[in-house]
Amino acid sequence: MKALAAWGLALALLVGPAPARADCPPPVAAPTAAELQTLAATAVDHGFLWRLRRDGHESWLFGSLHLGRPAWALPGPALREAWRRSELLAVELDAGDPATLQALREAARPAAPLSPALQQRLAAQARAACLPEQALAALHPILQLSALTMLAARHDGLDAGFGQEAVLLALARAEGRPIVALESAAEQMRALIPADPAEQRRALAAGLEQLEREAVRAPMRRLAEAWARGDLAELQDYARWCDCVHDEEDRRWLKRVNDDRNGPLAARIAALHGGGQRLLVAVGALHMSGPQALPRLLAELGFEVERVKPH
Repeated sequence: MKALAAWGLALALLVGPAPARADCPPPVAAPTAAELQTLAATAVDHGFLWRLRRDGHESWLFGSLHLGRPAWALPGPALREAWRRSELLAVELDAGDPATLQALREAARPAAPLSPALQQRLAAQARAACLPEQALAALHPILQLSALTMLAARHDGLDAGFGQEAVLLALARAEGRPIVALESAAEQMRALIPADPAEQRRALAAGLEQLEREAVRAPMRRLAEAWARGDLAELQDYARWCDCVHDEEDRRWLKRVNDDRNGPLAARIAALHGGGQRLLVAVGALHMSGPQALPRLLAELGFEVERVKPH
């Protein structure tokens, strides 16, 4: 269940619509205009929000989830206040930017053919996910696996279209607010795809085995529920209950996609803030956990870091 740790939103945007089939999860309907008004009026805070102070001004750090439900999508009062008081949105990647999507497609191309056995297992999971044939063929197999893992969450009403990062990006575009990507497509690909082909095959086989025994939905639900109630202790314990860390190679993988990225993320946040801009930074919630959690690293860089409780 590694997909939520990296690149979930961008992957979802590269996947086409699923065909109608009796055993497919029903699509999550977009709210009507009237429903949006109700959601906006009743929205409550979810996730993790910190106020950052340094250099005489404030920024905000928001731990988001790349999946969501319609009722979670719109920002609650505390996040709306952070939005009002900031002037620039910083995200891991701006997956709505055509140039970024093209760079992702270029970086995500398959490197080498799979063995027939692995290819058959991957194709079987694509069919189980109700995808059109060849829908993921242009992606590296590791990224196909990540997309399939994300799509499994549709059975539980969780959809990438309702992740709060997607909503914040849409709001920024509607208002003409500047958007800054904290990482490049190439950096994310280096984190997600192991350099060693043998390690790639091992990771693919292990992930397919999780999908085949239907072991990904329960951890995704648990993570989503922990995020929704702002349970930082549960998030910190992710490696124990995610069913994705079984040996030293898995621990190295989690370190590469989470801890190893946090140092550069913190440095780029600090540089943007140091330029005098008031930021709202929205990055995946798992970056708020572990020994190199972003709030801890930012405190080490001289920020006063204060958790903002829901209103």
